[in-house]
Amino acid sequence: MLLLMGVCAYWGVKRRKTRKLKHKYFLQNGGLLLQQQISSRQAAARIFSSEELESATENFNETRVLGHGGYGTVYKGVLPDGRVVAIKKSKLVDQSQIEQFINEVVILSQINHKNVVKLLGCCLETQVPLLVYEYISNGTLSHHVHGSKVPMPWENRLRIAVETAGALAYLHSASVKPIIHRDVKSANILLDEDYTAKVSDFGASRLIPYDQTHLTTLVQGTLGYLDPEYFRTSILTEKSDVYSFGVVLMELLMREKPISHGRPEEERNLAFHFVTLLEENRLLSVVDRRTVEEAGERQLHAAAQLARRCLNLRGEDRPTMKEVAVELNALGRLLMQHSARERRKKGRSLGVPWEFCGGGTEEEYGSSAVFSESSFMGQ
Repeated sequence: MLLLMGVCAYWGVKRRKTRKLKHKYFLQNGGLLLQQQISSRQAAARIFSSEELESATENFNETRVLGHGGYGTVYKGVLPDGRVVAIKKSKLVDQSQIEQFINEVVILSQINHKNVVKLLGCCLETQVPLLVYEYISNGTLSHHVHGSKVPMPWENRLRIAVETAGALAYLHSASVKPIIHRDVKSANILLDEDYTAKVSDFGASRLIPYDQTHLTTLVQGTLGYLDPEYFRTSILTEKSDVYSFGVVLMELLMREKPISHGRPEEERNLAFHFVTLLEENRLLSVVDRRTVEEAGERQLHAAAQLARRCLNLRGEDRPTMKEVAVELNALGRLLMQHSARERRKKGRSLGVPWEFCGGGTEEEYGSSAVFSESSFMGQ
């Protein structure tokens, strides 16, 4: 009896200590501020308990790890209602920036765009807050471009570029406050089962107040994608995302990694090598033949010139993401027209009437709603 009473007392004391510690972390991580925002309906985020997320991830079992990044580890979790989620466990948090962190959770939870990974909520009962996102099942764009044995068709690559540009344009101009992603790269573009692009990983993102055009911050980003102007000045603007997106577009064109020690030294940084290729009119000599056939030389040159403008060293010389999205939509329609012509040529060579090669006129085929000019706003 005494032994049993001792064990019960021990566990009772331990539970009380655990509850007190969780409450301490909750207050320390801005829990009251977030509760206030949720109650006033300014936030759509849900506050999860630590027990819910421990249960969802089998106590953060290593078998549930989806990936490791510069900002932490992402786990796959299954909530009690059966929903599959991605739970991000950051490495550290700056206690002096807690109010900003809560404000960013509030803003990000309100974003509802088909090409942005949705933030569902967070847990503040742990030493470092946990973020809960919708789960995207088909891996990263980087894997499909560089790690897949079957090359992704150019049509898919272009559509993903359109969707990504639209999502970034939305973040820059159509959300509650302008948001700069700050770490745009192919590894942060996820694909769902239909290969729809979902921009993810807002660990380095920053909100820009409406009365400011830029922020001065500690430089963060990924080598090969990092805006040289931001690296040199520490001044962050929306054009920093434009540069990084230009690297992604170049990556989609050439199917090469931005930085590779396996290439000759003068080609190691793909952005610099890409600009040289364009200046010397040698781009088609390094783009794989299948891409050239699928896209056509006219479209490849147009996409390459757009990427080149995004890669301008001065931010003011780069287009906005909205301009990039509109131009990519136009390239999408151009691709449809190119595909229609190619199918028509094949049909003629085989003696097959045009209506059996896809039907309609080239103009009808080329005006596909897949690349409508309004799509970049998530309509």
